[in-house]
Amino acid sequence: MNHNDIVQKLWNLCDVLRDDGINYSDYVTELVLLLFVKMEHEQVQNNDAFEHKLPKGCRWPDLSHQSGHDLYFHYRQMLLQLSQSRDPMIAAIYADAQTRIKEPRHLETLVRALDGLDWFSAREDGLGDLYEGLLQKNANETKSGAGQYFTPRPLIDAIIRCIKPEPGQTIQDPAAGTAGFLIAADAYIKAHTDDLYTLDDKARRFQRRKAYVGMELVPGTRRLALMNCLLHGMDGEGEGVVHLGNSLGNDGKNLPSVDIILSNPPFGTAKGGGGPTRDDLTFRTSNKQLAFLQHIYRGLKPGGRAAVVLPDNVLFEAGVGTEIRRDLMDKCNLHTLLRLPTGIFYAQGVKTNVLFFQKGTPDNPRQDTGCTQATWVYDLRSNMPSFGKRTPFGETHLKPFEDAYDTDPNGNSQRTDEGEQGRFRCFTREQIAERGDSLDISWLKDADSVDADNLPAPEVLAAEAMAELSEALRELDALMQALGAGDEAMEQKRLLAEVMGLEVGNAEVEGE
Repeated sequence: MNHNDIVQKLWNLCDVLRDDGINYSDYVTELVLLLFVKMEHEQVQNNDAFEHKLPKGCRWPDLSHQSGHDLYFHYRQMLLQLSQSRDPMIAAIYADAQTRIKEPRHLETLVRALDGLDWFSAREDGLGDLYEGLLQKNANETKSGAGQYFTPRPLIDAIIRCIKPEPGQTIQDPAAGTAGFLIAADAYIKAHTDDLYTLDDKARRFQRRKAYVGMELVPGTRRLALMNCLLHGMDGEGEGVVHLGNSLGNDGKNLPSVDIILSNPPFGTAKGGGGPTRDDLTFRTSNKQLAFLQHIYRGLKPGGRAAVVLPDNVLFEAGVGTEIRRDLMDKCNLHTLLRLPTGIFYAQGVKTNVLFFQKGTPDNPRQDTGCTQATWVYDLRSNMPSFGKRTPFGETHLKPFEDAYDTDPNGNSQRTDEGEQGRFRCFTREQIAERGDSLDISWLKDADSVDADNLPAPEVLAAEAMAELSEALRELDALMQALGAGDEAMEQKRLLAEVMGLEVGNAEVEGE
């Protein structure tokens, strides 16, 4: 039984819970509360270096040796005990954890099913990777909530190979989600240090406890992230690698400067349109990605590097968007921009990019003006397949970009401009300024753009049109607010909500 077979079997257990009225999203949370206990037991049994994280009475044999109502009541009591653990990380993982299972027989079915899986195969593949496969399965199937923008693993891995994190560097994700970027960075470093064996004791402790820090706003997602990190051997300190908090609020203001930031911030506008609550961000905006971008380039140490996934509107938004891009290019060397194809995120129609930049310049890491002299743009969007379940996006599609990016993590390799017929081109800072400091740069004509037989599915086109319309309306609303016409803007939003059959308070949609 391989990795994918086990993930599918775990996913199929959802059918057991349907009679209890539990949907897919709740199912993942319900399953992982049990799954973490089982995986913790498997790791202790088969890895001498792994110690029990869970106290006696809250371990897998304490569940598997019971049945019926005894099992059900013990499990509920166990969740309560774990939520009150003296271990701050265990308490954080099980904070407010409650089972929604109502039938003891359903719980017993899950426990027996988990006991019956081929855990030897799971251990061979890595229990952490198996767990992450379940999270990705949830994102793929539900197409809602955080799964809407679940970052594909091939993209994360390609970014990591370009950025090349090293032992001893501090790495942050201010919008950690389920900690995919941090775990991939840790896996990369372990692969280049013989699972940290080549490091001394002090360096190993640093990697396990201090190298990574993430922040996640949603408690349930943060729970998944903490479990994911622990199963990958990333302990962190105190309450774990991923902290609960808002990076666009005071929590983010207190995050330390780091060597590397890797992130895919949530899409959308801040609640209520009021923007972040931080007073240390120079440019006020209700656009989450623009606010996150400020946090990221301000949060790097001199010479630090970053890779961040951002939607198209960040590249061309006027007003404060232009000011933020100029500030970024002043304070950092924005050396590479990757235009990603559509369809690789589970929210159809979302157009995204990856921005790679370094704080300061190679000659002067503390330089804070004129740092960007040229930006290389790789177009992986034009003349690409329509990705989805039938055409999955994978490493082979990213390999040409990685080859063009070359070996220097800060974009200083010798590169070749492929011209108007190629995918990789260089644009000077002066050329970008002539475009009004817009980074929405494209030159390839899509060969299928006028071929009706090769157009994306109607729902994809509709989703793209809705996304563009929503962004245009958001910009108009921001303009009216800036002009002091807030009352008129609110009235127009009320009328729009009535037309769409929404309540006024739901007229603005979050992209968590």
